[in-house]
Amino acid sequence: MAASPLKLFRLLGRTAAGRWTFTRIICAKAPYFASIKPLIEELAPGRCVVTLRDRRRVRNHIGTVHAIAMCNAAELAGGLATDVTIAPSQRWIPKGMSVRYLKKARGTLTANARVEVPPADAPAQEAHALVDVRNSANEVVFDADITMWISPRRG
Repeated sequence: MAASPLKLFRLLGRTAAGRWTFTRIICAKAPYFASIKPLIEELAPGRCVVTLRDRRRVRNHIGTVHAIAMCNAAELAGGLATDVTIAPSQRWIPKGMSVRYLKKARGTLTANARVEVPPADAPAQEAHALVDVRNSANEVVFDADITMWISPRRG
């Protein structure tokens, strides 16, 4: 992708069609996210909001949204929030993820990620993208703490 994700979202994210297009661009770059058909609703330094519709494709055997679909939405939101927050001289990679399944997940879900990253001149270290997934009644059904390894970009 030639433009940074944040610049591209600021260009496209003002309309529903633009957010849909932006999401498809991100899913083309990281195809495993396309399996849940997410929609990136908001993107800003330190924050990302992704919605996930309840469809047969993301349901488990008991008719709720599958745990791994929510993990996928959390990783997308946490990764994008991290990506648009770090300095151009930094890079990131997920190092681990702790999750909690708190309630049966039904209906459209919203993953809200927030992250604080170390300053650009800091040595390599961990940062945490905290993500909560809420149902349409605004109840937290799932949460995740994604450990990101932030390091200086090589070269």
